[in-house]
Amino acid sequence: MTGLRERMLLILNGSEAVPSVIAGYSGTLRGASALAPVAAWRGAAGPGLHGASGSPCRRFPAVSILPHLPKPCAARPAYWSAMSLIRQPFESAEPFIAAHPQVRCVDLLLPDMNGILRGKRVEIHELRQVYEKGLLLPGSMFALDALGGTIQSTGLGFDEGDADRPCLPVPGSLHPCPWLGPEVAQLQVQMFEHDGSPFFADPRHLLGGLVERFRARGLNPVVAVELEFYFVDRQRTPEGNAQPPPSPLTGRREHRTQINSMIDLDSVSHILREIVDTCRAQDVPGGTALSEYGPSQWEVNLHHVADAQTACDHAIRLKRIVKGVALRHGVEATFMAKPYRDMAGSGTHVHVSLVGEDGRNAFASEGSTDNGLLRNAVAGLLAGMADSMAIFAPNANSYRRLRPESYVPLHATWAFNNRGVAVRVPFSGAADRRIEHRVAGADVNPYLFTAAVLAGMLYGIEESLEPPPPLEGNAYTQKLDADPLPIDWGEAIGRFAASGLLRRYFGDRFVDHYATLKRGELEDFASYVSPLEYAWYLAPL
Repeated sequence: MTGLRERMLLILNGSEAVPSVIAGYSGTLRGASALAPVAAWRGAAGPGLHGASGSPCRRFPAVSILPHLPKPCAARPAYWSAMSLIRQPFESAEPFIAAHPQVRCVDLLLPDMNGILRGKRVEIHELRQVYEKGLLLPGSMFALDALGGTIQSTGLGFDEGDADRPCLPVPGSLHPCPWLGPEVAQLQVQMFEHDGSPFFADPRHLLGGLVERFRARGLNPVVAVELEFYFVDRQRTPEGNAQPPPSPLTGRREHRTQINSMIDLDSVSHILREIVDTCRAQDVPGGTALSEYGPSQWEVNLHHVADAQTACDHAIRLKRIVKGVALRHGVEATFMAKPYRDMAGSGTHVHVSLVGEDGRNAFASEGSTDNGLLRNAVAGLLAGMADSMAIFAPNANSYRRLRPESYVPLHATWAFNNRGVAVRVPFSGAADRRIEHRVAGADVNPYLFTAAVLAGMLYGIEESLEPPPPLEGNAYTQKLDADPLPIDWGEAIGRFAASGLLRRYFGDRFVDHYATLKRGELEDFASYVSPLEYAWYLAPL
């Protein structure tokens, strides 16, 4: 450990090259060095990266360094000494505090395994301690089901005494919460072990490890996320079901499909405008808002960034913004995958390109699908898709969305400029060439979703895989050679747990943990007797 702090300073100042991390956050010391830093990409991509105009980004963004320290022992530094290398200085928060003197409390947010925000609210005077010492939260935050109950079989509950671990701020995540009033701000945190190493079950760290493996190959993922959601009335139907809210313009409830409807857009323009303004206040690069298929269904497209973790931070913030602003206007927003039986479900799409060390898009080519690296990445995505369905469709309701001719792919297919497939290469110029992954529901954890996508891409690149010919025409009516994707929750969990590909990139411990968590959720869900069962079976039997 001689010279550890000095070496970290050299790296942070750009005076020493950042060594590569071989395997993502396994907790095992790699190589001969006592320090295996983890580089988290920071900053935004330059123009020209999928969808923007102008020339491509010319350099990698700056990096912030997180040490990946081995397990503690007597010879290693004390806790606070180790943590001092990864915590953000409180001085980084002082410009925000000076600019927002009215802020009295801060919501500390930790997305759990389901992408649900957990955490605490602290007074502004307590913020220094959060930066300098961290917020202590139990590791069982990542063993919670959708209702907030601990799945004890994961081993993160009573088996370890519900032990606390330090959570430190995510750089650049301190922002106001306008929908809660001027006195409230928010700060995202991520969990570490007491020795300073990333906590294995925090999906944000898992994603960071995948990014590092790409960087070791001289490539950086550039990511953009699209999110669909519904506005629903706060008043349920007599049966307790969701229903569309009345239109502020007509007073009527719409129960029809209206694609890209401008009338629908006009009816909620005040809500969407506030969402866009709030995104700007939180540095979320929100772009286009458009009417989707279902009644009061909407999509917000986020701009691409050259930091996959930051792209997912934006998605997490956007979800909270949408929900908070909607409540201010008397409606609810839901990212439930299938809130209505007969209407379109809501999905999450992620766009990914790879930028080389020369700042150019590595997928760029004159032909739409003739780039070898792109084909390798597509082939890997297809190979790992079925194994990853437990992430793309994380709960029971997720699988109700997987129906034919619903713009939801049911097979591991790909094509150019075709929305009926799982992996689409959108129409674009050569410099903006990218891959769009279209399988996941709106209920997905964006960090896990993006990590699974990157794992598939990396597998295809490392193994030099070639995909089958791209599909043409209607993907739902053709006889396909591709295997169908699991549309049963239990089957998907089993495929995930048995996946050699995901164990290769996620590690055994994470795969086992996630599978155990989801099996616990499935068992709890399956034990519930629904009103429909009483209606169908109570009297006849």
